[in-house]
Amino acid sequence: MGMKDKFQDQSEHLQEQAREKMGQAKEQVQNRRGQRRDDAMTPQEREDEERFGTDYDRDR
Repeated sequence: MGMKDKFQDQSEHLQEQAREKMGQAKEQVQNRRGQRRDDAMTPQEREDEERFGTDYDRDR
């Protein structure tokens, strides 16, 4: 395996790692948004949200 092949393989490996980390970071941001939203909701708002989700799933 030549130097060029080694660098290309290493580059591909690093790109894949970067994609995985970006995906994980994106999930963490989405999870945090959901938690903040849930924390800010009143019990009535949570109940309405759950009811909407149930109705939506049933209609599909």
